[in-house]
Amino acid sequence: MKVKEFITVLTEHKGKELLFSYAQDQLIGSNYHLTEVKNVQFDTTDCGGKTNFWEETHFQLWESPSELGKSSYMTTDIIAAIIAKVDGIKPIKQGTELKFEYGNDIFATSVMPVKEIEFDEKRVYVKLFAEATRCKAEDVCGLSAVDRDAESPIFEQQKPKIKHSSSQAMSSCEPNSGCC
Repeated sequence: MKVKEFITVLTEHKGKELLFSYAQDQLIGSNYHLTEVKNVQFDTTDCGGKTNFWEETHFQLWESPSELGKSSYMTTDIIAAIIAKVDGIKPIKQGTELKFEYGNDIFATSVMPVKEIEFDEKRVYVKLFAEATRCKAEDVCGLSAVDRDAESPIFEQQKPKIKHSSSQAMSSCEPNSGCC
């Protein structure tokens, strides 16, 4: 979901409580706050030598220990106002992919995209999901996707390939060498 699409959801559902789920049947507490908005740039090189560049926007959610047991959630209006305030100070790249950063005592901090959004008369429910890591150089390293349409990508398991040579040490990662 793009930032601008999320903002549209907020404006179309004014005054509703905004709830986030980070796992099946696990809601972020009603004591959450939107604490930071990050314009993030990724400039990477994968194990096959391919360079990649992309941008995302991350909204950081945090549960305030002093507000445990709070009965109501932040509303779409409050979140929209925070986003507008931030955008006025440092423009948010509204065409970028939006992800939410969250963690608690039982869930390691993760950066999660939006899986889906549902709503009723009083609330908007944002369902997040944790993305599995994957090899971006499958074609070079010899990995293949078992099921590209699954919610969490699953890749074929391969036994580690360790090559020992008494005459020369492996000095680089060559395609299909098993080093990545």
